[in-house]
Amino acid sequence: MNQKTRILGIDPGSRTTGVGLVDVYGDRLVLVHWARIQTNGDHISRLRQIFGEITKVVKSHCPDEIAIERVFVHRNVDSALKLGQARAAALVATFDADLPVYEYAARYVKKSVAGQGNASKLQVQHMVKVLLGVSEEIQSDAADALAVALCHAHSRHARAVIAKVAAQT
Repeated sequence: MNQKTRILGIDPGSRTTGVGLVDVYGDRLVLVHWARIQTNGDHISRLRQIFGEITKVVKSHCPDEIAIERVFVHRNVDSALKLGQARAAALVATFDADLPVYEYAARYVKKSVAGQGNASKLQVQHMVKVLLGVSEEIQSDAADALAVALCHAHSRHARAVIAKVAAQT
């Protein structure tokens, strides 16, 4: 069996942040954990909760790589700033582990998992369940985080194949 790589996918949000972990064994993907971090209180309290929960996930599940969704630029500047801060809180929570971080645009994640960049949340949820062989319901934020992890798994596999071909020429 090929070496295992554990990927932590993060779908940042100031009110709800999704996390999902998958193990990659060559072409095989195995669901490890998923969760939805539901925050409350003022904005600083929410950031603190995101930081604390992601820190716990990293310590308890020991991922090898981090994949996170890039911030989508909103029309509302205040919302974009809050989302960026939530993303930063999630990222900083992984820094003690000193892991490589990979960023993906939402459209790229959706295309990678569902086949189209404008896939709906329901389509993404469905494809995550299919790709991971899961029958239970996965909350949309956690499914989005798992989609980011799956996107990274596909991307890293493609990079490995390209590197192998390049080394042979």
